Parts: sequence; structure tokens; C-alpha cells
Amino acid sequence: MKKFTIFGNPVSHSKSPLMHNAGFQALGFDAQYTRTHLLDGDDIKNTFMAGGFSGANITVPHKEFAFKHADILDPLAKQIGAVNTFVLQSDGKIKGYNTDALGFYESIKELKYIKSILIFGAGGTSKSLAVVLKSKNFAVTILNRSSNGEDFFTSIGCLFYTWDNFESNQKFELIINSTSAGLSDNLLPAPQNILENLLTNSPYCIDCIYGKVTPFLELAKLNGCATKDGEDMLLYQGVLAFELFTNTKVDEKIIATMREALKKTSQN
Repeated sequence: MKKFTIFGNPVSHSKSPLMHNAGFQALGFDAQYTRTHLLDGDDIKNTFMAGGFSGANITVPHKEFAFKHADILDPLAKQIGAVNTFVLQSDGKIKGYNTDALGFYESIKELKYIKSILIFGAGGTSKSLAVVLKSKNFAVTILNRSSNGEDFFTSIGCLFYTWDNFESNQKFELIINSTSAGLSDNLLPAPQNILENLLTNSPYCIDCIYGKVTPFLELAKLNGCATKDGEDMLLYQGVLAFELFTNTKVDEKIIATMREALKKTSQN
């Protein structure tokens, strides 16, 4: 039996085991997928190898640590600077991939009218989204607490602001929270006065956090925005990772099975 896991901190909320184990069963693939709570991202490679894993997903806050410790990088992961999927190769080396980028794009393909997008945060998830969205010709602006990451985002053509120099009367057709604010707390991804000004001018909001209505989404709803959580992003990035884990192109039936598994609330 092959072993797979998801690394994160926190990680007990993750539904990735439900999704992947359902997919393994439907495919007839002898494998088990679990959660691994990892405190120090610099331990990710040693923990992966010691656990005897064939592959893993990586969630916040370890995606940039995974990038740092992968032996080989897929070109897209190398461009983004963040890794959310490890695959152990036959030569014993760990290859790092990023499935967040294309997974997110798949989740918003129906929003054909959107051109201007604001992303909160400048971490690994934000980098993934920015790279794929810029490649699809969206106008992308980043708003972050600090200037960390500014060089990366401006190098790919994004506008970059911190809370201190941002004019909140700007209009965006889509606002995305890529931070962990609201995951295990009641925090907002930016000061409330900035958010409320933005939300009055923005019709659509997405939080990459899934399985709960975050404070950001609550505030967006109060301001009349249409909202969506990160479940579709989780599904589509998971399908891409699943194909890497199993070396199989999955069909719609297995995708439907994985989607149905995400509806479950069990944490087993």
C-alpha cells in the first residue's frame, strides 16, 4: 500500500484525505492518504522521507518551504516559487509541483466577464494565483500587510500595494482572500475600513479557505457581494495532484466521486 499525506499547520480541518481516499477506492489504487501536522517547514523533506510517503500535498504555511526543499522542480512550480505537491520519483528524489494555479483557474472559468482582480496576501497561494491569472491576461493587483514579495509580483506584471499606500476606493470585479485569516480565527485579511470600501465596489468575492463562512465572506455578503469558498479550488488542484500520485488521467466519474467526498464532514 502506498502512503500519501498533507502537511500543514493547522491541518486537522483538511478534507484532502476524504477526497483522495475516495478517489483511490474508485480507481482501485492501493493507497492511503492521511494528515501530518508539521510545525517547522524546514523539516518537511525529512518528515516526508521518514514517513515512507510516495507523495504529499502541502498547505499553509509550508508551500515556500516545500519549494525550498524539493530536489527537482516542475517548471510551473519553479516560476511560482511555491510547491503544494510532492511526488517521490523512482530515483528517490522528490519532485515539487504546483497544482494550485491551474486548479484555481478551473474553479473560476465560468466567470468570463471578469478582468480586474485583487488578491489579499503575498504567500505561496497568492503567487500561484497571480502567475496563472496573469498568463490568462487578467489585470492583477496584490494587497499585503507588508512589502514582502513585492519584487516577485511586480516582475510578473502585477500592481502591488501595502495597507499603508493603498487607495481603497478602487474598483475590482473579483476579490480573492489567499491568506489564512479566518481559517482558525476571526481575523479579516485587511483592515475593515479598507475592506468595506472595496466591497461596495466589487460584485464577487472568493476565499481560498473552504468549508466555512469566513469573516471575510460574511462581510462580503453584508455588502451585497456574491461569494464562493475554496472548495472548487481544492477539488481541481486535488484532481491534478491525484493524477500525479497515480500516474492516471482521471475521468469525470472519479472527479464526481472526489467532489462528493468533499461534501462529507467526517474527519476520519
